[in-house]
Amino acid sequence: MDNPKMQECAICGEGRSAEQVWFLVAESHWEDKLKVLEWQDELARRRGIYAACSGEHVEELVVHWMTTGSLDYPFATVGDKVGNRRQRLGWILPTVEEPDVRGSRLIGELAVDRESVRRALRDDPDSLQVILDELRNALERESKGIGVRFESADAMCYGFPREI
Repeated sequence: MDNPKMQECAICGEGRSAEQVWFLVAESHWEDKLKVLEWQDELARRRGIYAACSGEHVEELVVHWMTTGSLDYPFATVGDKVGNRRQRLGWILPTVEEPDVRGSRLIGELAVDRESVRRALRDDPDSLQVILDELRNALERESKGIGVRFESADAMCYGFPREI
């Protein structure tokens, strides 16, 4: 279902103005993947798509997703979080619906092995920094209008594109 309201950042709740460079984030529950997408107004209104006003807020969502397995950021006050909170508290049975990302331009994709992430967080949390660094680099290039072309799977590094 589409959501016609003004888009707000999932982290800070800031509203979006047309000249700002924002990003979209979507998770695939079944594949345990996270996609960072270029902003599109129509796509941003779709259920399961999270808006982020900056690369830093995308990074916060990614860290939260890596550590919890969900984009449902606990302190966010936007979107349909009340419904999600009810699901977590057991008021209704949760249903997993994959977000529709057709027509989007992929900036980066991250797939994780949950057990490996848990082990890394326990043994050496800094080892995950390389993933966040690649994410930050890709988002900075996007913010500056320097898009990254995908030419092959070999161009991917830690789930985010290397410049070709």
